[in-house]
Amino acid sequence: MITTTASVPRGKQVPHVVEKRQYVSFWVDGQLLGVPVQVVQEVLTSQHIARVPRTRPEIAGLLNLRGQIVTAVDLRKSLGLPPRAIDQTCMNVVLRYRGESFSLLVDEVGDVIEVDSHGMVAPPRTLDQRWKKVTSGIIRLDGRLFIILDFTTILGLQ
Repeated sequence: MITTTASVPRGKQVPHVVEKRQYVSFWVDGQLLGVPVQVVQEVLTSQHIARVPRTRPEIAGLLNLRGQIVTAVDLRKSLGLPPRAIDQTCMNVVLRYRGESFSLLVDEVGDVIEVDSHGMVAPPRTLDQRWKKVTSGIIRLDGRLFIILDFTTILGLQ
C-alpha cells in the first residue's frame, strides 16, 4: 500500500470536499422521510400482507415477494402516528439489510433526493423521544424538514 501526502502551499486553502448522499424519500402522515438509497431493494404498490399473531404492534405482517418472505413494518405505528384511513392504500419501500428483506409501509413514495452531507444536523433535544431514537439526521430542504430514518432501529436490528 502506497500512501502519499501532498502539501498545500502557504496562503492556499485546502479544497472543501463535499460528499453527496442519496436517499429514497417517502411521506408518512404529511412528513417527508427518507432512507439511504443503497439499502432500498425496490418500491412496491400495496401488497397483500398476512397478519402474524403475537408480534410487536408495529409489525403489520408478512408479504410474499416472488417467493421471498418479507416482514412488513407499519411506520405509522412505529412513529406513534394515527392509523391510515380505511380507504387509504399504502406503498412498500423494501429494504435489504444483511441478507434479509423488510418492507416499510408508507403513504406515498417520493423521489431519490441527493443532498450535501454537511447539511444534515442531529435531531434536536426537544424532539419526541420516539422520533429521536429512530432519526439519524435532519436536513432542511426547500422550507421543510427531511427526516432521515435510522432504519436499523425501526426494524429492531440494533
